[in-house]
Order: sequence, then C-alpha cells, then structure tokens
Amino acid sequence: MAGKKPKQSPGTIALNKRAKFDYQLHDRFEAGIALTGWEMKSIRDSKVQLTDTYVNIKNGEAYLLACNITPLKTASTHFVTEPMRPRKLLLHKKELAKIIVATQQKGQTCVPVALYWKGHLVKLEIALATGKKEHDKRATMKERDWNRDKARVMKSAN
Repeated sequence: MAGKKPKQSPGTIALNKRAKFDYQLHDRFEAGIALTGWEMKSIRDSKVQLTDTYVNIKNGEAYLLACNITPLKTASTHFVTEPMRPRKLLLHKKELAKIIVATQQKGQTCVPVALYWKGHLVKLEIALATGKKEHDKRATMKERDWNRDKARVMKSAN
C-alpha cells in the first residue's frame, strides 16, 4: 500500500481538509451542481479534487471555480472535456441571498467543504467562513495533537 486514503463516510466523494484548517466555518449549505455526463462518470470513479476550490457569486448566481474533475480516458476521446470549467451551483433564492449578504457586508467568504452522494445526486456542502490568523492555526494544531495524545493515553490505560 503506497498511500492510504483518509477515512470517509460511504457517501463522501471528496473532502476539502484545507478549508477546515485555513478558515473558521460558520453557516453550512447544501448545493446541487450542474454537471455533464462525463463529469458524473469521473465523479463515480472519484476523480475529483476540492483542495484549492472556491465559490464565486456572479450576476446573482453561485459558481464553483477551480474544481478539477479529471476526465476518464474513455470519455476524453469523443467529448470536449474541460476539467477546470466553472460549474453552476444550484441553491434556493433565500440561501443565495444569505450568502451574498454575508460575503459583501460581513467580510466572509464562501468555501466548498465536501462533495458527497445524496441518493443518486451529487451534492456540495459549502460554508460561510472567516479566515484564520496564524496563531489560530497553531492553536488548532496544538488542540489536535493534544486530543491525539489523550486518546493514546486512554487507550493504553484500558
């Protein structure tokens, strides 16, 4: 086993761990994504990356930018595939209005957190977030290390 994949729930396709480290997440929303056929096939094969992605609001609509969905070799022969194309997010008007107000007035940003299956549909979890300072990141790492050490001590005590 060269590289282990992180533990994910059965419905999870991809996680954006970097978002939880770089941002303090507040309100979360569930959004659908407008995808093409070859993209769905690639997502079923887990050929998607959310690491450096972000959500952009343009003309009252939300778009997922910089999401890399790698095309399968079979699909790329007869389709014009664009792995980094902007993908429209499907949200309710009230949710979209809430996101627009928060990003323009409160100084927050909207980041994708996870991509997962909900039945036969692909959903994207997005969150309103504020950026963490360097000392906040150190505190997060320190807390994570302490929890790991505490679990080791508890395990050895039992």
